[in-house]
Amino acid sequence: MAVQRVLAPAAEEQRPDMENALIIFVKNLQMGKVKTRLAATVGEEKAYAIYSYLLKYTYRTAERVNADKYVFYSDFIPEQDLHRFSSQLQSGQDLGERMKNAFRQILDAGYKKAVIIGSDSLEITSKIVDQAFSALEESEVVIGPATDGGYYLLGMKFLHEELFEDIPWSSADVLKKTMRAVKLNGHTHTLLTELSDIDEEQDWLRFAANVEL
Repeated sequence: MAVQRVLAPAAEEQRPDMENALIIFVKNLQMGKVKTRLAATVGEEKAYAIYSYLLKYTYRTAERVNADKYVFYSDFIPEQDLHRFSSQLQSGQDLGERMKNAFRQILDAGYKKAVIIGSDSLEITSKIVDQAFSALEESEVVIGPATDGGYYLLGMKFLHEELFEDIPWSSADVLKKTMRAVKLNGHTHTLLTELSDIDEEQDWLRFAANVEL
């Protein structure tokens, strides 16, 4: 059974200044519906276990970030999960619209800075996310580039809708097209350290020896 929750930080994380909000985009943990490219070579059970590990890593990382945290689920809000953060539901037809709507929801709530991350990287750290919030002191946009041509992090102080339009999502051109929109609209920006995502088996093999599922 799914539950609906209002936009408010978890009680133990409330901050009166509404300064920083971290948006965490996740897929609901369901067999056969997560890490499908990975599952094509390692099987659905292992892909499920890997994504479960990625979620736990992402939540542990987020716990140490100086921000209110909001987990946005792809399909439904579960009654229980692996975190104590506020739970929300993604809305929109594609990834761009879903991220745009999440940013709008958070910024309209009164937060001064919003940063979004996914749940695909074992290299992202709380220090990197905190650096993103710090970068927004001077820059209008902050981006964490991924080695596959996408990005693992995006941050802004005001909603820049053009960064979510006409982008070929899930392609190697996401970062290039996004940066083109940033520059065409004259937004000041900061690029963070390049990190890798885990989408296919060769990505996972770089970490597998040091991970116990």
